[in-house]
Amino acid sequence: MQVLVRDNNVDQALKVLKKKMQREGVFREMKLRSHYEKPSERRVRERAEAIRRARKLARKKLQREGLLPMKPRVIPGAAGRVSPPRGPRF
Repeated sequence: MQVLVRDNNVDQALKVLKKKMQREGVFREMKLRSHYEKPSERRVRERAEAIRRARKLARKKLQREGLLPMKPRVIPGAAGRVSPPRGPRF
């Protein structure tokens, strides 16, 4: 994996590297390999992951077709702003 450092901006390059590693699943793989996993446990985990992926795919498909309601969008910063803003405090 290779990341270019532009204008000696190492922080930005590190951020890009972490994002690439996250997409590739390197962190997840490291976490899984940190301890021994029995083959039977591995099969159970992989089967559960496959079921989870299939359910998510089916849910997304139903939402696209309009048979399931879409998840309500949460606007950051607008949480808890039900009443109108208050006036200035003195």
